[in-house]
Amino acid sequence: MSLNETIPTLEGPNDKDGASFGAYVAQPTGTPKGAIIVIQEIFGVNPGIRQKCDKLAAEGWLAVAPDLFWRLKPGIELDPDVQAEFTQALDWMGQFDQDTGIRDIEATIHHIRRTLGVAKVGCVGYCLGGRLAYMTAARTDIDASVGYYGVGIDGLLGEKHAISNPLMLHIPTADGFVPPETQAAMHTALDDHPRVTLHDYEGLDHGFATETGLRRHEEAANLADSRTAAFFAEALA
Repeated sequence: MSLNETIPTLEGPNDKDGASFGAYVAQPTGTPKGAIIVIQEIFGVNPGIRQKCDKLAAEGWLAVAPDLFWRLKPGIELDPDVQAEFTQALDWMGQFDQDTGIRDIEATIHHIRRTLGVAKVGCVGYCLGGRLAYMTAARTDIDASVGYYGVGIDGLLGEKHAISNPLMLHIPTADGFVPPETQAAMHTALDDHPRVTLHDYEGLDHGFATETGLRRHEEAANLADSRTAAFFAEALA
């Protein structure tokens, strides 16, 4: 089953779109050492995102990927390597309300702590999810956040003062969706932030750490993921 958990919205029965939404949950063997919310790309909770969850569970984490597009259409799963589906994903992204998405991520944090019984919660997001990971760090009490190739973060730098827990951002320097001037603005604003760490990946493009498909760069993906693993091991200890 793609989505095997139900999470109440913050509004509950008063939510105009429904009182709950689906998520994919991967359980570790034994007691989790913490929980990590995996925030989707524009392609939904697809096989690549579920594989991210499964890998985290194998490393001892409870991994939860909420279906953030559920208010548009529940259960969207698209393949970035199929042009027609890539185009569909861009359309869904254009309709997606990111502020409401953050509220659904906050609801996921509450569900993990209160219902699933895991106190320490981090998040890791990719593409759109990388942007949402930054927003989650600034707008919620999540314990740690990681963003891969987040888009449009320069427009959110005014919120940096609200980041009180560790945040790591992975930035490919040849990202077609994040131009050099945006990357420069991120470095200027965040390099001296005591809670933020930025890593550049020279000459790499958007999506380099996807689990499968044409965008993946094996060496860089493994390097970024090793940095993420060490980050969570410390921040969620």
